[in-house]
Amino acid sequence: MLPDWRPSCAIELMRLRAQLLAELRQFFAERSVLEVETPILSHSIGTDPQLAFFTTEYCLSPRQQTLFLQTSPEFAMKRLLAAGSGSIYQISKAFRNGESGRFHNPEFTLLEWYRVGFTLPQLMDEIDELFAGLFSGQSLQETQRVSYQDVFISYTGLDPLVFSYQDYCVFARESQLPEAVTICGYDHGMWLDFIFSHKVQPYLGENSLCMVYDYPACQSSLARISEANEQVTDRVELFMNGIELGNGYYELADAKEQSSRFDKELAIRKQEELPVTVKDQRLIAALESGLPECSGVAIGLDRLLMQLSGSSSIDEVLSFPIRCA
Repeated sequence: MLPDWRPSCAIELMRLRAQLLAELRQFFAERSVLEVETPILSHSIGTDPQLAFFTTEYCLSPRQQTLFLQTSPEFAMKRLLAAGSGSIYQISKAFRNGESGRFHNPEFTLLEWYRVGFTLPQLMDEIDELFAGLFSGQSLQETQRVSYQDVFISYTGLDPLVFSYQDYCVFARESQLPEAVTICGYDHGMWLDFIFSHKVQPYLGENSLCMVYDYPACQSSLARISEANEQVTDRVELFMNGIELGNGYYELADAKEQSSRFDKELAIRKQEELPVTVKDQRLIAALESGLPECSGVAIGLDRLLMQLSGSSSIDEVLSFPIRCA
């Protein structure tokens, strides 16, 4: 039997994707935000231990180089910002290894934009405007805005800004999540990710956009520490019907601090015997030259399309997911 050659998504969803892209471009054109394009293939990659990446070999005689497929266009876009581009956006393919499932495909589409001169609350306002327009034909509830600390305490009774290994272990066992003890160990950030994904995230954004802000400082390698509270960073994540849609920051502009954070992540990668990565020295140089005050966010367009169409799986909105590519 010949393999099925047909796309996994309906033609109507292909049209909805085209409409979404057109509306996004109109939204940013009305605000004079410049559309840019940056390389998918690069000499360096992010250092985040939780992100797995793809590599390929570039054969340029007489030597061979390892190149990386980008997990996000963020670093290249920040180099454009430092060069004086002004506010910019990009609709780009991105790649993450080992990710496949109901909400994941190793190749996916990102919308990423940066607003020069915007604080994080101002960016959140613009995100709200964007979603209001995209979902104008649907009866969404009012957008929710809640701090990470408040929502974490609300659903777990644990304060995410105060790490108590004993309390976290007790909570894991009482919540029928005993594997968390082995997986997370004494890593505060891993505990928060694990508990949040299992006991908080599923309840966020029921028929509405939910913005969770002020993430604990141990979880944000690219966001600034809050001036109001050094225990948290100026970071926001977007959720709808329990699904994470996006991640945004008031961008870290301190080159020395950014380099130090990269080094710490590289040390973790080495300790955990994860694939070797390369710190982006061009990004560090761009930050040294001066990144303008700005806030930025990346939104997964495939998941956004799932919400717009009421689809239950990412395969339903992709023409050819990895299983049939």
